[in-house]
Amino acid sequence: MEPGKVAQIFKNGLVLQNPTLVLLLGMCSTLAVTTSLKNAVCMGLSTTAVLLCSNLVISLLRHWIPKQIRIACYVVVVASFVTIVDLLLQAYLPALSESLGIFIPLIVVNCIILARAEAFASKHTPGYAAMDGLAMGLGFTASLSILGVVRELLGSGTLWGVSVLGEGFQPMLLVVAPCGGFIVLGCVIAAAQWARSLAERRGKT
Repeated sequence: MEPGKVAQIFKNGLVLQNPTLVLLLGMCSTLAVTTSLKNAVCMGLSTTAVLLCSNLVISLLRHWIPKQIRIACYVVVVASFVTIVDLLLQAYLPALSESLGIFIPLIVVNCIILARAEAFASKHTPGYAAMDGLAMGLGFTASLSILGVVRELLGSGTLWGVSVLGEGFQPMLLVVAPCGGFIVLGCVIAAAQWARSLAERRGKT
């Protein structure tokens, strides 16, 4: 694999084509699980594992999957890995699995995974496809973690369930409410776009 192309893949996944902050994919789970950092990180890593494995398998099978039924085949592959992740969480992290609830099985229909399968994995070699899945998954995890930190800290005064702001802190309940999720997401997207435009201007000058 070419180092330059791998670097560009990771740059796209983490910054230029970040699935949450740029492409606005996977909004359902993004807004639902980011009320705490622990849930956000677990969802991000679970999605990363599914992305990496499904991209790899779809790339390996890309020459044998008929175009007419490719989406159905992608869903079967993705569902297999989601089932594995779900069962592992139930076995080894039951409390976290119960906290995330239906959103782990719903990874099957996450737009990020199906989009990368169609746009990248089906057109590239297994090595690049795996790198793309990892990069997109890490970008998704990073954005969820940022939202989780902000919402848990302001909404509960804790981080990873540990009190940070003390007993005198008055939680901002709006932040952990569904409408607060949209507000925080909008602010984080605006900050990311501002930082990106600032970096581009500095690069040109």
